Amino acid sequence: MSQNDNFSPGRRRLLLGAGALTLAGTASWLRPSSADGGHGPYFQGLDDTLRQHGPYQPRLIIDRQRLLANIDLLSQQLAGQFNYRIVTKSLPSLPLLKLVMARTGTRRLMVFHQPFLNQVASALPDADVLLGKPMPVKAARQFYHDLPAASPGGFEPAHQLQWLIDSPERLAQYDQLAAELGLQLRINIEIDVGLHRGGIRAPAELVPMLNHIEQSPRLSFAGFMGYEPHIVKAPGSVTWRRDQAMARYQGFVDQAEQTLGRSIRNLTLNTGGSTTYTLYRDQHERFAANEIAAGSALVKPTDFDLPTLADHQPAAYIATPVLKVVEPPEIPGIPGLGRLMGWWNPNRHKAVFIYGGDWKAVAESPAGLSPNPIYGRSTNQEMLNGSAALALQPDDWVFLRPSQSERVFLAFDGIDSYDGNDRRSHEHWPVLG
Repeated sequence: MSQNDNFSPGRRRLLLGAGALTLAGTASWLRPSSADGGHGPYFQGLDDTLRQHGPYQPRLIIDRQRLLANIDLLSQQLAGQFNYRIVTKSLPSLPLLKLVMARTGTRRLMVFHQPFLNQVASALPDADVLLGKPMPVKAARQFYHDLPAASPGGFEPAHQLQWLIDSPERLAQYDQLAAELGLQLRINIEIDVGLHRGGIRAPAELVPMLNHIEQSPRLSFAGFMGYEPHIVKAPGSVTWRRDQAMARYQGFVDQAEQTLGRSIRNLTLNTGGSTTYTLYRDQHERFAANEIAAGSALVKPTDFDLPTLADHQPAAYIATPVLKVVEPPEIPGIPGLGRLMGWWNPNRHKAVFIYGGDWKAVAESPAGLSPNPIYGRSTNQEMLNGSAALALQPDDWVFLRPSQSERVFLAFDGIDSYDGNDRRSHEHWPVLG
């Protein structure tokens, strides 16, 4: 120790003790706070209702009042300025689609899966359908193979169906299919307005495709589809990216009108999506697009918790029964780790094993529940951890909120629809399969 070192052993012990207290205080500050133990009034009402209705197994629930409020909000936002097309992959249930169609007054659907296309054609014969992605030509062939024979009032693909085409090669395949089967096909061309996921990237690429369609006795040009979800996810100004995407869209429209020698403004000029549709209100005179597609906004999974949908309400939940409650959690092969995890994070004090699990969803109620990162996920009996105040017991219900609707809804044998004002009003809606 040098002569200038003023830290005596006693002083060093004092400083070390103070440092330890400071570190402990900091660690305490970093520890998560404990969540309360029960459902709030909304989820307690759902819990009470589920005890009275149906089987004790995982269920997909839609709150009809919230759903209707979201539908009405979408209609108010579009304000009759754009046609509305329902995205069926996000609402994959015929009764659900019928409700949205009736409430919005639209018969326009966007379909993404060949078996669903056949089901829609059979159950909704007045639908106007646009494919949401380019289909392999063999999938199109299968659609026509599975389509019942034409009947009065039945679905007529020649007039009610637009196939989405993204390349000259796929266009030639569909033309050949039409020739082989004696069909008339309506062709909508996918254009890249900035997403860079495929489609025609430059207006000049349209010219040979449009000429091909015009020269074919079997094909007709139906419009464009330009999807643009990147405008709310890429860095920078949302309105600037929207305007850039619509400027690209306008370039394709201008090229088409120049090539065809006529206006195409009466055709399907589709854009938008759930994350972006609110950006188009009062913009119909500025932009070429005349139709907006959306679906997930009506049920608002967690992936859609965005500023553009701030006024929408979550309307879909997974409900699943509690099977077991263990306190403290035990991690196999690592004695005491569960208790240690509960000391650090008070929301890991208890283990709740639920019926099923590992859905694309996050626990919503009671608050504070989450999967254990060490124990891992399970589709059979998933462990969720909660606080010491957690009041759950076996046969109570846990509620999770899906992160998306299209895959999650199809994981269940149907949708249980409840009226948020009168939960005795219950309907079961089958899902597409």
